[in-house]
Amino acid sequence: MDVLGRAIADYYFEESRHKLWVHDTHGPKVEMPVKIYFRDGEQMPDLELLALQMCKGRTLDIGAGAGSHALWLQEHHVSVKAIDISEGAVQAMKGRGVLEASVQDFFTIKKEKFDTLLLLMNGIGLVQNIQGLHRFLDIAKGLLCKGGQILFDSSDVAYLYEDGIPELDYYGEIKCQYEYRRQKTEWFSWLYIDQKSVTNIAKSKGWNVEILFVDESDQYLARLTLA
Repeated sequence: MDVLGRAIADYYFEESRHKLWVHDTHGPKVEMPVKIYFRDGEQMPDLELLALQMCKGRTLDIGAGAGSHALWLQEHHVSVKAIDISEGAVQAMKGRGVLEASVQDFFTIKKEKFDTLLLLMNGIGLVQNIQGLHRFLDIAKGLLCKGGQILFDSSDVAYLYEDGIPELDYYGEIKCQYEYRRQKTEWFSWLYIDQKSVTNIAKSKGWNVEILFVDESDQYLARLTLA
């Protein structure tokens, strides 16, 4: 069920202002303002603007949402392809003027090459878990041109565990659910990964890791390049 896509498409095409909610297993549901997916460059945080400025060559915007980052790149003459698994989101992207947008799962991409893989708004979370991160990094090696890079942001969510961090599974694998207009998605896993863990995992798979920016909420921007 394309709950997020419906919220994005409603906001763009119908000017609907219904609330989008995010549930997780650590507290009450919180509202995700749909307008956040429609920001322009002046409304984006410094972390996102830095990531966009770092993009070079042919760029793949993964989990592109309503296409705000792709539009910024287009405006700054960067060749960009925007993908999302949500049909509603891709419809909105195209309506807003994203030139190359498609409904596509990153893990199914074949025979394409990019200079930059971009995942913002904690887009790396789409890998779902630590195993998925390993898989993502393996696939990325085959998609990047020589000298290519991955740019993504994430954060450490250890603060959620007041009674101590669990030992069985990685604590940043969070169960979530979207709710919009009384429709809910199935529960799904989203990965938030701390700097130390992503550095260790990436280096073990042959990547160099640079932390380019850390904001006041401990959200960080990482750049990965092949060693």
